[in-house]
Amino acid sequence: MTTNNEDFSNFGIAPNILEILKKLNFTEPTPIQRQAILPGIEKKDIVGIAQTGTGKTLAFGIPLIQHALQGAKMALVVVPTRELAIQVCESINAIGTKLGVKTATVIGGEDMYRQVRSLHAHPQIVIGTPGRIIDHLERKNISFTDLVAVVLDEADRMLDMGFAPQIQKIFAAMPEERQTMLFSATMPERIVEITKRYMRLPIRVEIAPSGTMAEKISQELFFVEKSDKMRLLEKILGEYHGSILVFSRTKFGAKKIAASVRALGITSTELHSNRSLSQRKNSLEGFKKGIYRVLIATDIAARGIDVKGIELVLNYDLPQSPEDYVHRIGRTGRMGGVGHAISFATPDQRRDVREIEKLVRSAIPLSRLPNLPPARIVPHTTGSSRRPFHPRNQKTFRRHWGK
Repeated sequence: MTTNNEDFSNFGIAPNILEILKKLNFTEPTPIQRQAILPGIEKKDIVGIAQTGTGKTLAFGIPLIQHALQGAKMALVVVPTRELAIQVCESINAIGTKLGVKTATVIGGEDMYRQVRSLHAHPQIVIGTPGRIIDHLERKNISFTDLVAVVLDEADRMLDMGFAPQIQKIFAAMPEERQTMLFSATMPERIVEITKRYMRLPIRVEIAPSGTMAEKISQELFFVEKSDKMRLLEKILGEYHGSILVFSRTKFGAKKIAASVRALGITSTELHSNRSLSQRKNSLEGFKKGIYRVLIATDIAARGIDVKGIELVLNYDLPQSPEDYVHRIGRTGRMGGVGHAISFATPDQRRDVREIEKLVRSAIPLSRLPNLPPARIVPHTTGSSRRPFHPRNQKTFRRHWGK
């Protein structure tokens, strides 16, 4: 049984990896890392259940790197989104590149030829999204003949996004003798089915029950009319001065909110599926570096963002599922840090709020609506016209901004 004050030296990690971890200031393993690294290195199948922001990437990344150094020819990491693939690759490369471990990322929206070249360089660890992995399989750009390990990261999210047929196709192309590691924040019945079908006597590592929130994230709820949401957002943006992640339910909503925030003179950017991969990368990098103080995103970012020091996560719209609430607000308070989450709900969404509270097993503190600033006229951001809306054009104003 491990204790909470141990370092990484007790998990069978090779000395050269330990040296790099020390240089990167990874001194104390997180709970999921304490329980998953050693069985991962021992090539056992693992089902890891832990809320977002707990260090799951290194929990499987360190064993994969060590296997590669011991001669393993190939491991595959399957993730639901492009952003998460890039994040996982960066985390693994931070350790593996210094040791000569080669990786490749295969995701949609990137040049296929560049990915083919990286695959032909015989990477030991391939990180990809299900659709693009299958594209390369069908074109015979990749083979699983030498595959020794596969990781399903954010498995519940992949199933929510409809990737079950692709996951089945990927497993059908793999050798039966392999290590399988599955990591997820929740444990629905569909995940149980995967463990029964594709895993051999997996070790279950559960850090907290599904729906458990990170301890240091405080929560706050406002009931507000839809037409007053932007005014409330303006009020809150004036009270917080750090980096803020705002979630919209739709990509059109994200675009509209971003335009409104920019009209306030606050640097902001968008992250949603209508943006190209390069635009999404630039938005994330700009947010990480502080070029943009506010990032407005759809749920594409609920599990694909790992940015340190996000002061506030704001749910401008409640998510479609209670589970996504947990993932959204987990973008703040990362790795045991302090964070705060604010949610806007319209009066007709009381049932949605109750469903979230049922999942997280606690009531979200309700705050009184403050005095709101006067409504602003926001510049028109769609179509060919660049002129701002004029109050006299009430019909157009209402159609675009819901006033």
